[in-house]
Amino acid sequence: MISVLLVDDHALIRMGFRLVLDAEDDIEVVGEAADGTAAVSMCSALRPDVVLMDVRMPGHDGIEATRDIVAAGLPCKVLILTTFDLDDYVYAGLRAGASGFLLKDTQPASLVAAIHTIAAGDSVLAPTATTRLVRQFAAGGSAAGGCVAASAGSAAQLRQVLTGREQDVFSRIAAGMSNGEIAASLFLSEGTVKIHVGRILAKLGLRDRVQAVVLAYESRLITPGAAARAAPGAAPGAAPSEEPRLPGGLRAVS
Repeated sequence: MISVLLVDDHALIRMGFRLVLDAEDDIEVVGEAADGTAAVSMCSALRPDVVLMDVRMPGHDGIEATRDIVAAGLPCKVLILTTFDLDDYVYAGLRAGASGFLLKDTQPASLVAAIHTIAAGDSVLAPTATTRLVRQFAAGGSAAGGCVAASAGSAAQLRQVLTGREQDVFSRIAAGMSNGEIAASLFLSEGTVKIHVGRILAKLGLRDRVQAVVLAYESRLITPGAAARAAPGAAPGAAPSEEPRLPGGLRAVS
């Protein structure tokens, strides 16, 4: 059972989300909060698996609340939901440690899928946000503003920290491969890959895969477009897809 905390200053919006989630057999809404301060307090008390977090709220906003949840070391995964598809919100959310970003007009089935994805340890971004994020990296910019512990260290520095096998796994995370795909490409068990992923995140001081992707791109360990060219299962010599794979296990939700 996936436990969820709803955080939004509008009661009608919280009610709508609750109606959608209450229809799911494996999701339980364990609480509601109307502001960021209450959200942090309830996360500490209830320890929900996933927090659906609004951005714009009076007082302590969703970005600040996300930052406090992460800083407190709470096990909650934050999925930011907002009406405003603005780069500042996307990047601020990633810097704060959110595991995903969706718009409030997302279809109910997509919201449910996103909750399952985040609870399983992966991350999700709205397609428009993902496209802009990758373009930002392609232009040589920093979309995350140094949110990860290594402060966008060079690829050479990353290679000094990680073993050869961990580098193999890390590059495949950033190229958009799931644990199962990484296991198949490296002839490892999926359990072994999960162990490597956990060690990589711990060594680099990263919260989850979305921060691993940010670091991989900022350090130029991988460049935009490489994921499409190296997509698992692609025929040799095949042209890159018009819709390249999203980096680092990120799931786009339409």
